[in-house]
Amino acid sequence: MHVVSLNVGMPREVEWGGTRVLTGIFKSPVASTTPLRRLNLDGDAQADLTVHGGPDKAIYAYPSEHYEAWATRLGYEPTPGNFGENLTTEGLLEDAVHIGDEFRVGTARLVVTQPRLPCFKLGIRFGDPGMVKTFIQFGKPGIYFAVLEEGAVSPGDAIERLVEDASRITVAEMFRLVLDRNAPPDALRRLLGVRALAAVWRETLEERLGI
Repeated sequence: MHVVSLNVGMPREVEWGGTRVLTGIFKSPVASTTPLRRLNLDGDAQADLTVHGGPDKAIYAYPSEHYEAWATRLGYEPTPGNFGENLTTEGLLEDAVHIGDEFRVGTARLVVTQPRLPCFKLGIRFGDPGMVKTFIQFGKPGIYFAVLEEGAVSPGDAIERLVEDASRITVAEMFRLVLDRNAPPDALRRLLGVRALAAVWRETLEERLGI
């Protein structure tokens, strides 16, 4: 497993639906070693911190393995950073990575907190208001991380799994569970048992279960 591309971007205003929208979804590759802080990479930021970024969503990774299938759907080949990801990766797949798994990336230590559920700004990035629905149907959400130890990351760095969470709930499984309004309560309780689960999803699932 390794980092294919390291991508950052600062918020910018764009025209969308007749209004000006501030978004940080536009990311571009950087070739140099970049400090990775508690909340993001240097040179990267989110526009709306009520729904993006924060400790539980400091770093977003997307597998390069999905790009070929996206090319078929989109009619062109995506390039690193197109999905707003900070890390375009190889070998780090949603059906083999668990919520709570810990990884060494460069000199930083990260922990998996949740899959991505996109907002309308993904549609802005692709110029397609239907992109959010398409992304969800595609079923390849990518992986969000919290930062346990700050460090630095470079393109090409190895990604090493240090800890495999005992609950063994994959990112792909969580993605399916949170989208299923009839998900088995036992499965949701098992997910709540993962200490690294993002706080927003802990609150959401506790509400669903009436806890």
